[in-house]
Amino acid sequence: MYLTLADDSWQRAHYALVIAAGALSLGRDVVLFAGGRSVHALAKDWSALNDITSDIELSERGIVGFDDLRRALQELGCRFFACEAGMKMARLAPDNLIDGVEIRGIVSFLELVGQEKIVAI
Repeated sequence: MYLTLADDSWQRAHYALVIAAGALSLGRDVVLFAGGRSVHALAKDWSALNDITSDIELSERGIVGFDDLRRALQELGCRFFACEAGMKMARLAPDNLIDGVEIRGIVSFLELVGQEKIVAI
């Protein structure tokens, strides 16, 4: 499964992580490409995302938090790509990202996708 994010919405990013976790649990491969300011979703400090619901509040509601979802996806083998231009737009350096994130341009992502479908969130 190929997922893309394009804005700095926490809700969209969280939902993309939920979809990725579901797909991985079914044995599917997942690649998540964060473009534009959505690269903040792959940052160690994701507080620059908009309209955040804290992991504490989610936990109180019985919902998996952002950090736990990202950790689970890493353990399940999700591939994370951060857009090279998006990194510049967000003023993030590679060491600001969680472990395992590859910095790629959109063309290399599209080459990888080939003729498969892309889910844009």
